[in-house]
Amino acid sequence: MLARFVCLAALLFPALALAQTSGDEPKACARAGTPPSADYERENVDKEWPAETTRMKGQEAFVSRRRDKLRLAVDGRTVELEDCPYGDTGYQYLFERLDDSGRFYVVRTPAYEDFWYTLVMRSTGRLYTVYGAPVWAWDKTRFLTVACSLLPERATLTIHQPAGDGIATEAEIPLPCALESCSARWDFQSWITVSCTPYDDPGKKGTEFVVIRGKDGSWKKFGR
Repeated sequence: MLARFVCLAALLFPALALAQTSGDEPKACARAGTPPSADYERENVDKEWPAETTRMKGQEAFVSRRRDKLRLAVDGRTVELEDCPYGDTGYQYLFERLDDSGRFYVVRTPAYEDFWYTLVMRSTGRLYTVYGAPVWAWDKTRFLTVACSLLPERATLTIHQPAGDGIATEAEIPLPCALESCSARWDFQSWITVSCTPYDDPGKKGTEFVVIRGKDGSWKKFGR
């Protein structure tokens, strides 16, 4: 069950401009007149924070937690991501891993009736939102994410590429998520295979196609 809480990042230093894309603005935490979720403390103390501590092992020099604040080391400074356990717009930050290929932290961000990942750049502290876990190509030049959900409605395979101190979107390919659940994998650094399964009959073969990067740098879909 997705957590029903959490919110906002408090950056402790001025934001720096990035190449091509500038990252996401932190969301405001709607606290006024809204009591904290009764489940927030229990679920985190009993489940989420102990599991997160295990994932932090060996990374203590870079990441730590103080109750509702996740602390990340960024170029000699610190970024704090503060949970917001208030109302239907709340969300929280849970450390997943340090991604050496992208030089960013991967932070799982469960929310009320929603879910995404927050990527925090280690050089600048800028935040980037993606709707699936980053999966790198073999040559580590780009990664893909898959967003395939009915509520909220998302249906996109996105190819991302490091861009200076930030992340750029290289391509977006629509997925048939209204009827099927989709996944994608890298077969080569310029070849992605997409497989989808019908919701109403998981044993039935669904949509399959490939996405290939041409010599001109554009990504094209082939197949049904």
